[in-house]
Amino acid sequence: MEKPEIITVEAIINVPVAKAWEVWNNPNHITKWYFASDDWCAPFAENDIKTGGKFITRMEAKDGSFGFDFNGIYSKVIENELIEYNIEGGRTVSISFINKGNSTLIVEKFEAETENSLELQKSGWQSILNNYKKYAESI
Repeated sequence: MEKPEIITVEAIINVPVAKAWEVWNNPNHITKWYFASDDWCAPFAENDIKTGGKFITRMEAKDGSFGFDFNGIYSKVIENELIEYNIEGGRTVSISFINKGNSTLIVEKFEAETENSLELQKSGWQSILNNYKKYAESI
């Protein structure tokens, strides 16, 4: 079996790493940024941010035409530094929080799936990360 392609997205978030971590992981914040475009929303999120912990975020089109649960299990968590998890279906994701003083570099690496083009997957994940950046810097 072929090894899946790894896709990387990243952004500099103009907040300190502790705030970046909190906004990334607190369900009260997740529901305000975890979607790729303004016609989508995340009405529900649960997050047990620890090794072996589980998470789930409900993502839905605002018009009700489509929705799905994004969920997985954490395989490694180092507070303010690293999150690794397996998505339902077995793909792996790694998120690094790199402290840059008053800003944080977030680097997400994930195994590509085979249903959508690599470009579409990268642009979708980058859009969510950009939405996170906009939200985190505004609060």
